[in-house]
Amino acid sequence: MEEGKRSQLAVASEPAVLAGVLFPNGDYDPHDPLGELRSLADTAGAVVCDEILQHRQKPVASTFMGKGKVEELAGLVKAHNASVVLFENDLSPSQIGKIEEIVEVKVLDRSELILDIFAARAQTYESRLQVELAQLEYTYPRLRAMWSHLERIAGGAPAGIGTRGPGEQQLEIDRRIVQQRKSELKREILRVQSRKTREVAQRNKDNYTVGLVGYTNAGKSTLFNTLTGTGTYADDKLFATLSTLTRKLDLGGGDSAMLSDTVGFVRDLPHHLVASFKSTLEEAVNADLLLVVLDAAHPRAHQQLHTVMHVLDDIGATEPQRLLLLNKTDLLEHNADLLVFEKEYPDAIAISAKTGVGLDKLIERIRQGIHGKTQTLTLQLPMSDGKSITFLENRTTIHDREYVDQFVRYTVTIGARQMDQLRSAGARIEIIQEPTAGSSR
Repeated sequence: MEEGKRSQLAVASEPAVLAGVLFPNGDYDPHDPLGELRSLADTAGAVVCDEILQHRQKPVASTFMGKGKVEELAGLVKAHNASVVLFENDLSPSQIGKIEEIVEVKVLDRSELILDIFAARAQTYESRLQVELAQLEYTYPRLRAMWSHLERIAGGAPAGIGTRGPGEQQLEIDRRIVQQRKSELKREILRVQSRKTREVAQRNKDNYTVGLVGYTNAGKSTLFNTLTGTGTYADDKLFATLSTLTRKLDLGGGDSAMLSDTVGFVRDLPHHLVASFKSTLEEAVNADLLLVVLDAAHPRAHQQLHTVMHVLDDIGATEPQRLLLLNKTDLLEHNADLLVFEKEYPDAIAISAKTGVGLDKLIERIRQGIHGKTQTLTLQLPMSDGKSITFLENRTTIHDREYVDQFVRYTVTIGARQMDQLRSAGARIEIIQEPTAGSSR
């Protein structure tokens, strides 16, 4: 492989050849096995020139693909003048080095490609720290296997796929300094996470919190923008959102919630990223309600939903209630697939974040979560408690009110969470009549 090759082309126009080995019972789309890798390549800025696949029972130890297929891959690289080969599979450092000797261009596996996208899109201080740590832990051993031609990359050279972010720095430092940097990053991330954990805990104490989670490109950011009226970045690319963004969601009737948009999930997400981004998903772990956004029009919607649920379990988000949102219904040619999901998940809500269909049902469901289980009570409180009276008048259903001496007596339908809010705010409230049979809703 020609030395310096990694720094010759800009990311936006880097020609790439996709490669993959398919094994029995593999988790891939039988109709388009490299579809997701193609989307990842597009997100990274590569221009896909060609693709090559091989079916095998098990990988070849030295080159993963069979020798003949690797030589065929080298021919495609040469024919298209490609500068990078992107593998669907995860490769060992020695396999990467061996394949590069044959194809004579750089080779990135799936995990390195995902890490590179994260490096390019990380915006916040915390996410940059996490990406750098993940790259050092995952990419560093692989870069060591290709040290001789990588160490020549200069800081001002154009960055190709796989050389952005800390990838440029680590090429000129030895293993001892890398380990020292990893320790520094872990300490700093721990400090940032501790502060964020306190902030999230306080926010959850003061507000009803809702988290948007789902497979990457499921439409979470579009839904977030539609619900909150903000103009956050949303694009038809994988990992359009990397950092959690939280905004107030006005539900009407005096009700509101804090809505958080989170990073999208993807199958075979590098485990270092899952570990590193647990704090980024702090809102998901501790939310009162998780809205699982699913692209119902995607041909692999079932597999994507399985991935999302699996990742949520992995990061410990098992306590919050989950509500499935069947998004992009405007793209469905027929409702057969939708009916399958609705039969399996009776509480699911069919929506279109783009057109607004079904969002009224979603808002009502969130409002029910805020109120909690409702019941009809007769309450009495002092007329001097104006704050509590205003709360009852504006945010509950009043059936009757009666003034007795210096007190006002209400018969209201009120949620359990609303009662908790009143009491935590110091309301001097007395229950005159408990709910009668059948009054709970």
